[in-house]
Amino acid sequence: MRIFLSLVLSSICTVVLAGPPDTAQRVYTGIYLMNVYDLDLSEHSFHADFYLWFRWKGDRDPSDIEFVNAVEKWSITETPFYDSTLVLEDGWSYAGRRIEGRFYHPFELGGFPLDRHHLMVQIENTAFPIDSLIYVPDQQAQLYRAGMGLPGWDMTGVSVQSHQNRYETNFGRTDEQPATYSNYTLQLTLARPVTYFLLKLMLPLLVVIIACLGSLVIWPQYIDARISMPVSGLLTAVFLQQAYSAALPDVGYMVLMDKIYLMSYLLIALVTFRIVVAGNQIKSQPGDTVLRQIWQRDIRLTWMLSLGFVLATALLVLSA
Repeated sequence: MRIFLSLVLSSICTVVLAGPPDTAQRVYTGIYLMNVYDLDLSEHSFHADFYLWFRWKGDRDPSDIEFVNAVEKWSITETPFYDSTLVLEDGWSYAGRRIEGRFYHPFELGGFPLDRHHLMVQIENTAFPIDSLIYVPDQQAQLYRAGMGLPGWDMTGVSVQSHQNRYETNFGRTDEQPATYSNYTLQLTLARPVTYFLLKLMLPLLVVIIACLGSLVIWPQYIDARISMPVSGLLTAVFLQQAYSAALPDVGYMVLMDKIYLMSYLLIALVTFRIVVAGNQIKSQPGDTVLRQIWQRDIRLTWMLSLGFVLATALLVLSA
């Protein structure tokens, strides 16, 4: 299903222009993504390498552009296709360049490890407002290089949009009003593979949870063996959480995996508390009848805790 969505979304070009003036010069703009790499979650940035071209009729040069979300603009490299504007046989003017640079994206990690990010490259003309020039997505079948990928991520969609961007300031000039510019945006949607969540994060935790719940199945008389399992499981869960947290930047909120581990700690605490209560009951009321009653209750509690953990985890994942 994810591959199917990727193929469908890769060919979508969406125009979001609320009634641009008829006097504006329309510039057909195309982009071809070559590579995206070096995603830096701590610095909220990524590198992109792509081709960008313009095709227009008119006197206004659309190639005087600004990358709205560029980081370290001095480091952006631009290699033009030609030394000057090319005039095609049908009378259209044409110009293009290959661009490589670093761009800003605020990575929201609340859904980790099922988080999804929409990386953007935003382009605007610095000389002409929208009543003089607008960018219109050039119709093209493919927006990115065949075989392009990013290790550790699934590319679920690529699209381009053209919309209006209004600056609510006159930048200190009392003789001018706030201006609106045409904004051309490339959007690349990335998501972490579900297998990363299931196999690398959930599977080790499930093993710990099963081991902790298994302590309730042990005959209640073996208190030392019963209590050692949830205690060891608690330490293992702490180390597992630290392992994935080390790969994430410091954030002031809990991510999805933190919430799942919080439930795990609560489950381990309940198991430990139950074993302690059962041990005290055995000391105060010795006998095989009491042992069998405790064991039967612990079996029922095991199923209840297992079902509760699965349902709570499913609710957290669905709400992420």
